[in-house]
Amino acid sequence: MNPDYPTSQRPDCIEQIRAEIKGYTFKPAKRKKTPASPPDPEGYHYLFTVATGDRWMELGERQPMPKMLFGELWYEQELCILFADTNVGKSVLAVQIANSIASGKAIAPFAMQAEPAKVLYIDFELGLMQFYRRYTGTDGHYSFSHNFIRAQFNVDNELTRNYGDHDDHLIAGIEYKVKMLKATVLIIDNISCLRGGTETAQVALSLMKNLKMLKNDYNLSILVLAHTPKRRNPGTPLSADDLHGSKLLMNFADSAFALSTSATDHHLRYLKQIKQRSTAQIYGEDNVCLCRITKPGNFLQLKFEAQSPEYPHLRNRLLNQHILAPKVAQLADQGYSQRQISKELNIALGLVNKLMPR
Repeated sequence: MNPDYPTSQRPDCIEQIRAEIKGYTFKPAKRKKTPASPPDPEGYHYLFTVATGDRWMELGERQPMPKMLFGELWYEQELCILFADTNVGKSVLAVQIANSIASGKAIAPFAMQAEPAKVLYIDFELGLMQFYRRYTGTDGHYSFSHNFIRAQFNVDNELTRNYGDHDDHLIAGIEYKVKMLKATVLIIDNISCLRGGTETAQVALSLMKNLKMLKNDYNLSILVLAHTPKRRNPGTPLSADDLHGSKLLMNFADSAFALSTSATDHHLRYLKQIKQRSTAQIYGEDNVCLCRITKPGNFLQLKFEAQSPEYPHLRNRLLNQHILAPKVAQLADQGYSQRQISKELNIALGLVNKLMPR
């Protein structure tokens, strides 16, 4: 052996070949990591902007007050999260909000104070024909505002592998389109496609940092759609804990609201305010907004009907006894089987059996 070239310094590929020739398993040697030197504080003077309290107040007076985009639920220059279970209607609502902002027309009963703005809607959910069918009726297709720009992900185009990870590529692509279109509002449907299928806190932290930077660099108002956990307890009020994945997503958001199905009627939805920084809570547990998915003409949308406490719309034993039992009896009288009743009311087959009239 050459003393000037010890075994411990041979490249791993050479040692692996030697191991294969001799018939034993190659185990790479653990190499000592050189400890990183602590950063020089003098080189990081740019990380914080420092001023007196009065100076901050003077700067604040010069800034325009953020305007409502969707009532008290979402304001200008906020990073907002809308979350709901699958097939509840969050994409329907998101497109409705995008169209409202693009056209400058409010969605009653929510105020819209901002002028019409260019909206970039990144759609990871629907294909071309799925989107087309949602906004086509007997009178033809809906005519969107020119300010509404929809982007569909090209799954056939492979991302280059020599730069960053999957999320970095997508964020870079979104940034390019924001800059090119000069959009001021960005809606992403949905965040699962930006997270590489993982639920780690590190991924969530990196993602929210990227979105925050995008918001600050381009003065964007961002709405991100997300899911609730598949096994969420339908008997408990909606809360920040129901956002699927790491809580860091919620911690970094400026505001958040959620959409859920009412236990009283499978076709009834309710909207609840979960987090807010620019206003007091208006649509909380004692005042959720009731709505239904409708399609007047050729535009699929949520029609808001009234306000109500959240409690009556949660599943519990009292609700099952006083509300579901009559519905089960009515469907049974109409000739529905127990399995059909279960599907119609979105309740377990065993519960239907218990509530059946004897």
